[in-house]
Amino acid sequence: MEVVGLLLCVAAAVLTWGFLWVWDSWERMKSPEQAGLPGGGSRTLLVTAHPDDEAMFFAPTVLGLVRMRHQVSLLCFSAGNYYNQGETRKKELLQSCDVLGIPPSNVMIIDNRDFPDDPGVWWDTERVADVLLRHVEASRINLVVTFDAGGVSGHSNHVALYAAARTLHAQGKLPKGCSVLTLQSVNLLRKYLSLLDLPCSLLCARDALFVLSRREAAQAQVTHPLRLDISIYRFFPATRGPVLPA
Repeated sequence: MEVVGLLLCVAAAVLTWGFLWVWDSWERMKSPEQAGLPGGGSRTLLVTAHPDDEAMFFAPTVLGLVRMRHQVSLLCFSAGNYYNQGETRKKELLQSCDVLGIPPSNVMIIDNRDFPDDPGVWWDTERVADVLLRHVEASRINLVVTFDAGGVSGHSNHVALYAAARTLHAQGKLPKGCSVLTLQSVNLLRKYLSLLDLPCSLLCARDALFVLSRREAAQAQVTHPLRLDISIYRFFPATRGPVLPA
């Protein structure tokens, strides 16, 4: 009986510690600034592959950065013309960005044969990297946000963006002071648990975490009914350890 009582006490202590840790992490996450992220007024470039990526995968991030008073721009590498609906999807992208807080003047859509919307086509890494670097330098970007090596859904176009960012970092071409955040891919179950995944997300190792408030969730719902409520990020490279200098 004494052993059982001791085990119960240990279990209660662990549960209490876990609850307090999650609560503290939640409170810190709600603060305007997150550790490692540049402060208000910073210039952030969201890099996506297709129209609706910004809403489906990055809505919490964009709304969180706008809340932090970042100047957010979007660079979309295709018009999403896989089903010959490119013109419609470009208009939808501009409408989505307007809802999320990215002005039309800050949206660049690349629509050429070098970057077709096609999961069977691997975009040339050097070409993607060249385009990305030009936009980073021209707009004096402080923070680049894009997919990780898993591309969330495994889409080759998503992964190509990560490969380009990785190449620029490896070659030391990113301007001094420019950091890269990559969206952490999770398994299918966690991806669609929405806020039920919050405890797990808080406990997982990460460098930045964006969670939609109730008001922001309603705002994001307008852009995409299947958007994710939580976005977990790691500074590039997407491994634990110290952040490499940009």
